[in-house]
Amino acid sequence: MLRYIDVNDSEEVLRAIQLTDAGLPLDIILHTPGGLMLAAMQIARALHDYKGKVTAFVPHYAMSGGTLIALAADEIVMCEHSVLGPVDPQIGQYPAASILTVVEKKPIAEIDDQTLILADQGRKAITQMRESVAELLSGRYPDKAESLARLLPEGTWTHDHAITWHKARELGLPVNSEMPPEILQLMQLFPQPVRQNPSVEYLPTPRSAPAGQRQDS
Repeated sequence: MLRYIDVNDSEEVLRAIQLTDAGLPLDIILHTPGGLMLAAMQIARALHDYKGKVTAFVPHYAMSGGTLIALAADEIVMCEHSVLGPVDPQIGQYPAASILTVVEKKPIAEIDDQTLILADQGRKAITQMRESVAELLSGRYPDKAESLARLLPEGTWTHDHAITWHKARELGLPVNSEMPPEILQLMQLFPQPVRQNPSVEYLPTPRSAPAGQRQDS
């Protein structure tokens, strides 16, 4: 998955899972800033229910909905500087948790109806996301499911907070940093058309020191 996740993505991934013989190992490469939570949760549930081993590879980043999908895997493989992110719901342009903070801190008479409606939506969204994370983790990691179901969706960090593989391992997620070189080679075949003129240029070839040269010279 190489962009924002939408229902077309979930349709394609679900079809691919359905066409895979039960019990075969299933790998998914995640490279996404997130996207539609409905679509991400459809994919995550399908991976969670799959009978064979599921491995999620995150060569660069899998934020928000991408993280939700990764949580459904039996194993998450990340590079040393790859990142996951929180799965806290966003209501429009605002974090749901921040809207609730406003409602909690201001007198009800000073809060407009629109903010109260957003707060109601935000409260429901956080509850739904907490239940979804618990659902994905409870069967495999019962000792961590409850704490992660509160930590990841409830606005503990900003939405773009980077959860490194070190932090993910500390949180109890099944991560390792043994990224196969083939995955990185595959990523080079799918350059992202982010901007016309990149601000960073380099020669995409391996750099090796001459034979016999010291590493610190």
